[in-house]
Amino acid sequence: MTLIKSISGIRGTIGGKPGEALTPLDAVKFASAYGTWLKERNNNGDTKVVIGRDARLSGQMVSDIVSATLQGLGIDIIDLDFSTTPTVEVAVPMENAQGGIIITASHNPKQWNALKLLNEKGEFISDVEGKAILALAEENAFNYAEVDDLGSYIKDDSYLQKHIEAVMNLPLVDAELIRRSHFKVVVDGVNSTGGIFVPSLLKSLGVMEVTELYCEPTGHFPHNPEPLPENLTAISEKIKETGAHLGIVVDPDVDRLAFVCEDGSMFGEEYTLVAITDYVLQHTPGNTVSNLSSTISLREVTERYEGCSYQAAAVGEVNVVNKMKATNAVIGGEGNGGVIYPELHYGRDALVGIALFLTQLAKSQMTVKELRNTYPDYFISKNKIQLEAGMDVDGILANVAEEFSSQEVDTTDGVKIYFGSEWVHLRKSNTEPIIRIYSESADEKKANELANRIMDRIRAHA
Repeated sequence: MTLIKSISGIRGTIGGKPGEALTPLDAVKFASAYGTWLKERNNNGDTKVVIGRDARLSGQMVSDIVSATLQGLGIDIIDLDFSTTPTVEVAVPMENAQGGIIITASHNPKQWNALKLLNEKGEFISDVEGKAILALAEENAFNYAEVDDLGSYIKDDSYLQKHIEAVMNLPLVDAELIRRSHFKVVVDGVNSTGGIFVPSLLKSLGVMEVTELYCEPTGHFPHNPEPLPENLTAISEKIKETGAHLGIVVDPDVDRLAFVCEDGSMFGEEYTLVAITDYVLQHTPGNTVSNLSSTISLREVTERYEGCSYQAAAVGEVNVVNKMKATNAVIGGEGNGGVIYPELHYGRDALVGIALFLTQLAKSQMTVKELRNTYPDYFISKNKIQLEAGMDVDGILANVAEEFSSQEVDTTDGVKIYFGSEWVHLRKSNTEPIIRIYSESADEKKANELANRIMDRIRAHA
């Protein structure tokens, strides 16, 4: 059983003992801390929170507990029920709410769940804010409302359409052109809320031939829900079987996006952001941002456009957003298929990415494979090492940095080591008990060899 408390929220496996997993008591404690922080931030005035969840088996239970706890603090709840992370992010400012919670463990397997916490802008809370909430949780510094002051509760199922309409209204989305392109699409919704939201978006965009694969929101994920090539064999076969133009894959909370080409090959989740950035910069030149673990292709595509520059941020959506705001970036995101388009909101949003990509594809009159071939070819090897209890992770990373000190080393976020045009980035995850190891090279074999070389050194220092 695992429970991870971080500045971005609380995440853990369902079941077990309090303090060792995401139990009902832990959900109450952390929701109480978040609600208390919100009320203090709002000078104890009327406080409203938007809640939504993915289709995980534990989602209804956790959502009910969190909602009731916040009501017990005197906070009003707007429950979107089945929703997506970006939909809740959009709903918070639309509702003039003081915060939002998404009940989802993102790409983690079905035994996991989590509380993702938002501020009044519908953006993830900051490092300082997260630490303040963790401190409140440790101190049990809560004061619940008396009976006449309990919070209200309403369900609102309108935000599926509101989110889609907001996407449709973006100037760079051309639904009529998409409709005339007669795209045939296969969607893998991993039996979560993407199975509801993505087909609905496609219908609104005029895509009439949609093959739905794993689009029943049962919470029984048919494969590992992380949209990596090894988990997408079924959609690859379905595309070839149906003669579809492309495949669309999202994770359980629909903030990550991957495409599959018409021949069943992977477009590459790293290239989701690269391609969409290329389209955005063609029409609205500006700066771009991604995190340190993302492909250098984004920098190269950005620099194709005069006056446009690229900046790297520490890993984590809040860090990318902060860098985007600081550099006035027109688009940014993460190499895991996370597209952040501030024209709508500062959050990873697969629905925005789908609409922009389909417009780009329609305008280009290329196949998905042909479009992919217009971008530089780099290969990122993504690996991880499971951590054991008591391991000195910071010490291990420091030892690796020292061992390769003759190379260019960046310790802004973990350890990133540059080997000429190649690099490897090591960092401990904020959401899982693992060290992530990303490496990139123009040659797939070299990228894997580099990753294996560094993993051997990590094991030697463990």
